[in-house]
Amino acid sequence: MEADMSLWGLFAQAGLFVKCIMLTLLVVSLISWAMIFSRTQFLRQSQRLLTQFETQFWSGIDHTKLHEHLQAKPKLQQGLAAIFYAGYKEYYRLCQEEVSVEVITDGCQRAMQVAFSRETDKLETNMGFLATVGSVSPYVGLLGTVWGIMNSFIALGGVQQATLSMVAPGIAEALVATAMGLLAAIPAVVAYNRFNHSIVKLTNQYENFYKELTGILQRQALRD
Repeated sequence: MEADMSLWGLFAQAGLFVKCIMLTLLVVSLISWAMIFSRTQFLRQSQRLLTQFETQFWSGIDHTKLHEHLQAKPKLQQGLAAIFYAGYKEYYRLCQEEVSVEVITDGCQRAMQVAFSRETDKLETNMGFLATVGSVSPYVGLLGTVWGIMNSFIALGGVQQATLSMVAPGIAEALVATAMGLLAAIPAVVAYNRFNHSIVKLTNQYENFYKELTGILQRQALRD
């Protein structure tokens, strides 16, 4: 009987262990693609919000009014807006206590560093999963291939005369596991590198902003 060499046929003919590996890689690949689309949208939105807030902040708007606007709309407290809100909230609180300029500056800086870390964590969500998929999937697929080929040769050991038509289907179905591992890994690696570049760019902008805002709040405290 001629073996079915289609992808579905190779999957159906594979052993239980190789099938489990193929299904695992398929599920992991689908999850990775879902995360890639989600992260792409989130990072684009983060860059858009950053540009909008920078334009608003450097337009000369009164900082108190900007703080009140963000306080009234918590959903806008993302990225630079969250860092500004945390810093100015602490600045306003410390000014009410009539403490020294050094205390105000240190307090604002600490509040903004906490907000900066929180926003950075949001940007890096799911990055660890993509890195793991990109590095581990090829080895998982290779494990399935080695297992499948090993079983094929074990089965051939009981045959007196082996032919190519007997060996080819077993090797082909085993190699499908490696192909699936690569198909899962390659998009994850490409997406990880692309996202990492965007995250580094955004975090640098966040950090530069809160350092500039620290100086602004310090000068404002000295005037007050």
